[in-house]
Amino acid sequence: MALGSFDQRVWRVVERIPPGQLATYGQIAELIGAYGCARQVGWALRRLSLPSPVPWHRVVNAQGRIAMSLSREGSDWIQRELLIAEGIPVDAAGRLPLARYRWQPAAPWALVVEH
Repeated sequence: MALGSFDQRVWRVVERIPPGQLATYGQIAELIGAYGCARQVGWALRRLSLPSPVPWHRVVNAQGRIAMSLSREGSDWIQRELLIAEGIPVDAAGRLPLARYRWQPAAPWALVVEH
């Protein structure tokens, strides 16, 4: 994959999410200048090989939920366990306190990766 591809830009920003904090797919899309591309952010994260050094598990949907789905082939349960291990509570339905743990980068403009 070429340097600067959409996936690479997503992964570089997600790598900056600190342990114990969360971001949304839409938030990542905005940080890379791809407004309205939350779904594509999700697909970029799904293309990672597991295990991955990219903390993909810290990215959740805008409702503060883990997307639970058979199509995720168990990665939804892996995500739940990884978040709990970082001290973020997740209920059985995949809901978590997004407002409390949401990542607020100090200089979001510094995270924007050139297209």
